[in-house]
Amino acid sequence: MLVFFTIGALIFWILYKDQDLDRMKSILTNDVNYFWIWISVFIGLLSHISRAVRWRYLIRPLGHNPRLDNTFYAVMIGYLMNLVIPRMGEISKCGVLARYEKVSFARLFGTVITERIFDLIALGIFTLLMVVTQFGHVLRFLNENPDIRNKVVSMINSPWLIGGLLVAFILLILSWKRIRKSNLYRKLGGYASHFREGILSVRYIKNKGAFIFHTGFIWTMYYMMLYVSFFAFGFTAGLSPLAGLTTFVMGSFGMVAPVQGGIGAWHFMTRESLALYGVPYENGMIFAFLAHGVMTLMVIVLGLFSVLALPFANRRNTATVSPS
Repeated sequence: MLVFFTIGALIFWILYKDQDLDRMKSILTNDVNYFWIWISVFIGLLSHISRAVRWRYLIRPLGHNPRLDNTFYAVMIGYLMNLVIPRMGEISKCGVLARYEKVSFARLFGTVITERIFDLIALGIFTLLMVVTQFGHVLRFLNENPDIRNKVVSMINSPWLIGGLLVAFILLILSWKRIRKSNLYRKLGGYASHFREGILSVRYIKNKGAFIFHTGFIWTMYYMMLYVSFFAFGFTAGLSPLAGLTTFVMGSFGMVAPVQGGIGAWHFMTRESLALYGVPYENGMIFAFLAHGVMTLMVIVLGLFSVLALPFANRRNTATVSPS
């Protein structure tokens, strides 16, 4: 955890160490139209609510119908935990909902895997749209950042990666009979069965159209949350929606970095993306600082609120139920 945070903090420090702090403070105090920032926050809230609604669609085929408020609180606590330990949010939100809704943790985790698959598909669609419409800008980004380009190419063509996957596959085949006879395999059998049920729950969703709608809505709101922030600054207000698309997609890849909340990595990708459309580095860094800060603050506030509200809401609900 500390290693990841240190890496992110180091990237952040490198990016901002030469920033004119007085100018940055002046712009944030006097030149930002915070009306658009509040609109961005509202849009972000809609995306989080939609994510909670979508998760319920996956859980219902498992024979449970969790309350929307519990599901929303679990989602926000998951986001909050991602700021502490990268990727811990998926485990945390399943643990929270399993406790308050009495659903199998393994089944819930399976539904989260399904969620992530559909999220990757959505991000892939946005990425494809960006490449098709902004190919010149993407090519320029890779040319101006050869380290990123070389890492992507080397990772795909890495003989170590290909060889490692091949060796692992061969070892799995050779050891499969022994693995199946082990006590650990039998103990994990039930857990794996529940996990598989969670993953396959998408097949039994009654309203698949609503599930697909919410997937598209979530990612569209993610994009809009960033794009409307452009109007808060004079130096980004004139940028096109496609410029927003490029910035959103590149920033999303920055969020994938194994650092808390994408700190540093998101700022770098956003700065570089805005530079492709003529925004100077120093201005891009100010935009990234505020946009990321608002996103992070919203997660912290809603996450802490959820931690406090969750036990209270469930205690109140239990108290209002009369004994049969």
